[in-house]
Amino acid sequence: MNISSATATQTISAPIVQKTVYSILFSIAFAHLLNDLMQSVIPASYPILKENFNLSFTQIGLITFVFQLTASILQPFIGFYTDKYPKPYSLVIAMLFTITGLGFLSISTSFWMLLVSVAFVGIGSSIFHPEASRVAYLGSGGKRGLAQSIFQLGGNSGSAIGPLLVALVVAPFGQSNIVWFVIAGILGIIILSQIALWYQNHLNLRAAKKIVTEEVAVPLSKRKINIALAVLLLLIFSKFFYMASMSSYFTFYLMHKFGLTIQESQFHLFLFLASVAAGTLIGGPLGDRFGRKYIIWISILGAAPFTLLLPYADLFWTGVLSVIIGIVIASAFSAILVFAQELMPGKVGMISGLFFGFAFGMGGLGSAILGYVADQTSIEYVYKISSFLPLIGIFTYFLPNIKRNNPS
Repeated sequence: MNISSATATQTISAPIVQKTVYSILFSIAFAHLLNDLMQSVIPASYPILKENFNLSFTQIGLITFVFQLTASILQPFIGFYTDKYPKPYSLVIAMLFTITGLGFLSISTSFWMLLVSVAFVGIGSSIFHPEASRVAYLGSGGKRGLAQSIFQLGGNSGSAIGPLLVALVVAPFGQSNIVWFVIAGILGIIILSQIALWYQNHLNLRAAKKIVTEEVAVPLSKRKINIALAVLLLLIFSKFFYMASMSSYFTFYLMHKFGLTIQESQFHLFLFLASVAAGTLIGGPLGDRFGRKYIIWISILGAAPFTLLLPYADLFWTGVLSVIIGIVIASAFSAILVFAQELMPGKVGMISGLFFGFAFGMGGLGSAILGYVADQTSIEYVYKISSFLPLIGIFTYFLPNIKRNNPS
């Protein structure tokens, strides 16, 4: 199937309104799955790298910080540039950076080589996410929450599958087996090449005014828009700072507190990340239907009771609570991102880059700070202090109420 044909054949004389292109949405979601699967190899390999290189928690936090910094700092600038000059084939270039980073990671023999490897993967991420998010936006046909949820479902599914594959492929056989994940990158290049063809054809049709899309400005002052964006970024901070405690240190927490093996702890991490994927799929469509502000309320603040209980639970309830937390807290991101895109119409790339970049940056900063705290105190103390982060969700009160415009 040539997915570019979905729109390329619609070159009729009268302008048409863009419909939801599900073939594109599921294709870019699958590419997102492959991209984030490869990225998830980094934190999933921490127990192995810690043992191989005798790393401290501070050094593990630094690895995450370098990865997240390179994945975050470039994204708003790339998004700002591609808003003006879209680059469909940059998606392929992004995957090449990621492949290079993983290949280098598989043969790394020193700490600095680990840092260089994760930096390459981070650069690939910074190129991929703004343009891939724009593809989801263009293929949404107005169902933007649904489109972002499908897109994010792919990424979160990849993040969940990655640790499971690391437990099966890398943990028993060693660091060098990370190179097998390059196969996912090659498959991603093939898929993204087809998506780039559709993307380019779509741009050509829009330039020829064959496709009409709605860009409606919200009736808010610039000051209120800036305040709303600041609140949304604050909520991103709380969500991803807490997520850093789970993605980077949950395996160590389970191994330390309950005596689990690496493989057993990775399975629990998989359950948490799978619940994150499920929550992501739920949040976007509910935001389209009931309003994004309500979903943000429930997702961020609603996770607080469960995060506060987690540090005091036994192994069974730790597993149950982690799944609930994953579902609840993950449902916010699609709603937050589309909310921000609607505040700033016509700047999809910049907003996507800003929010994905800020999310990765907060994840990296959180991992570095929490790793230092773990070294100075204990891994259990990390979960006691991070459990309060979802209470920041109370700031959702300051978001404006934007009238929904549900597509038919």
